[in-house]
Amino acid sequence: MDSTSLITPDIGLVFWTTLIFLALWFILGKFAFKPISNALKERSSSIDDALQQAEKARTEMSQLQSENERVLNEAKEERAVIIKEAKEMREQIIAKAKEEAKLEALKETAKAQQEIANQKMAAVMEVKNMIGSSTVDLARKLLNRELATPADHEAYIAQEIDKLNLN
Repeated sequence: MDSTSLITPDIGLVFWTTLIFLALWFILGKFAFKPISNALKERSSSIDDALQQAEKARTEMSQLQSENERVLNEAKEERAVIIKEAKEMREQIIAKAKEEAKLEALKETAKAQQEIANQKMAAVMEVKNMIGSSTVDLARKLLNRELATPADHEAYIAQEIDKLNLN
């Protein structure tokens, strides 16, 4: 054997190697390349679908987020309106209560003034009755007793007035 025979191929070896390679290539092409190619196409298609689904989900999430923000803003506005209405209602109730209290105080004041006027009138009438009664009693007593001099009259009147003051 010569050292160059290992490097230079023999024609039979090349023939058989080529024949086995072509047969293997044919078998692989017939049974392996198509399924592998189909699997790669399916994988590529599923990746594309997943990317489209992800983009669609991202778009939907963006829309949902903007919708949520809109709903949140509407809720905040509605809350502000409700709070404003509640404050207005509270102030109306307070104003109404103040007005009612003021009217009630005026009624009570008028009632008290009327009661004072009635009591004053009653007291004046009682004093007038007492004076009238005292005057009538004094006149009756004066008529029952005849006094000779004006000094006797004055003394008797002073004595009767002292009795009235004591009563």
